[in-house]
Amino acid sequence: MSQDDFLQSLRALVGAAHVLGGEQAAPFLVDWRGHFRGAARAVVRPGSTAEVAEVVRCCAAAGVPIVPQGGNTSLCGGATPDTSGRAIVLLLTRLDRIREIDTDNDSMTVEAGCLLQTVQQAAQAAGRLFPLSLAAEGSCTVGGNLATNAGGTQVLRYGNMRELCLGLEVVDAEGEVWHGLRGLRKDNTGYDLRDLYIGSEGTLGIITAATLKLHPLPAARCTAMLAVPDLESALALLSRARAGFGAALTGFELMSADCLALVTATFRQQRLPFAGEGAQAPWFALLEMSDAESEQHGRERFETVLGAALEAGEALDAVIAESLAHGRALWHLRESITLAQAQAGRSLKHDVALPISRIPQFMRETGARLAERFAGLRVMPFGHLGDGNLHYNLLSGPGFDAEALAARQDEIYACVHDAVHALGGSVSAEHGVGQLKVAEVARYKSAHELRLMARIKAALDPQGLLNPGKVLARPDQADSAAAS
Repeated sequence: MSQDDFLQSLRALVGAAHVLGGEQAAPFLVDWRGHFRGAARAVVRPGSTAEVAEVVRCCAAAGVPIVPQGGNTSLCGGATPDTSGRAIVLLLTRLDRIREIDTDNDSMTVEAGCLLQTVQQAAQAAGRLFPLSLAAEGSCTVGGNLATNAGGTQVLRYGNMRELCLGLEVVDAEGEVWHGLRGLRKDNTGYDLRDLYIGSEGTLGIITAATLKLHPLPAARCTAMLAVPDLESALALLSRARAGFGAALTGFELMSADCLALVTATFRQQRLPFAGEGAQAPWFALLEMSDAESEQHGRERFETVLGAALEAGEALDAVIAESLAHGRALWHLRESITLAQAQAGRSLKHDVALPISRIPQFMRETGARLAERFAGLRVMPFGHLGDGNLHYNLLSGPGFDAEALAARQDEIYACVHDAVHALGGSVSAEHGVGQLKVAEVARYKSAHELRLMARIKAALDPQGLLNPGKVLARPDQADSAAAS
């Protein structure tokens, strides 16, 4: 089939206005961070699951690769095509309907192109909570959240996207639709296909809709920021909060003083809420607890636990939010770290997971190793201490400029990731693999594990047309990826 005939077939399936090329397609061919730029035959915007299936069947017949895309907020290039121009980008943002909200079952069924923020708001309007919360929630989509098994700030209480999903609707590589939108919490009737597709980044099938789990709205939310003397104290504080709050502890974030200093220097309207000894602390923790009873009950529990932490020396100072607006301001400090780092110059981002008990060792040893080998590199760590996920970001600076960072980035990645692997961690906690970390997957996973993954890919996508080159190296790249 010629290029013109192929594009004409796509126009007949979804409408000419929804097959984009040239300047119209350009925004969808570069990733959010601007690190990956690709090419495509077209950007195709189906309006229904049936149209997705028809487009997939058309591509399968023509041997054309498909790169699914939602909000295009991937931090690993997972939704960006390669430079060959062979693929189409399958843009799912027109699949944006909320199909059903079932408050008796505490579930809602939504299409993959729904914005996360829209889903949150619809759940709240129904008197329920959908707890996934990300900085990109105003632009990321549910399909992308599922494809990467997104985490966010409340994993400690509610789990990753995998734990928040009851069922899926998926178009497979042959263009057949798997109707798995079951709102069941128990279903032991064979292999769990839902869990196979979640986190597969569009390499096994294309998620078109999902049935999501809802939770009761909390009666009260209590937020506090604490100044912490060292990492061991942060771990002790986390243990105390878990014991004192139980399942009500929804968030526990860790931020280095350097991160927050960069925020306040970049955004002058923001201020650390501490003076004296607290302002000089090397680490800060942000806690959130959701109480099911009342504001007064939650506040009393909160003050009791935090008071004990101060008496034990696990915190130097604490500021408890006096209102929802005050709580949002404390969270805004945390959420501004990534934006401040983006304005500070070139950076290398590490989205890693570690056993929580080994985080102090990782911080000490990796920081010392980086200082010895890459003098002048700025270390800016923060993240979700409650679930062991750190964003161990490294910035250029006067002693180690952007040019040096670019020239030695592979060495730096290896230094950090080797340390993570040695301590039993993962090189990707919540951002996925995309194309950024394909070589790392080949390097750190066992040969047996890689073979099993390759068998699953070959079974579900025999032509290798679904998001090729993401998560696993393509067959023609496998040897070089494994050797890198």
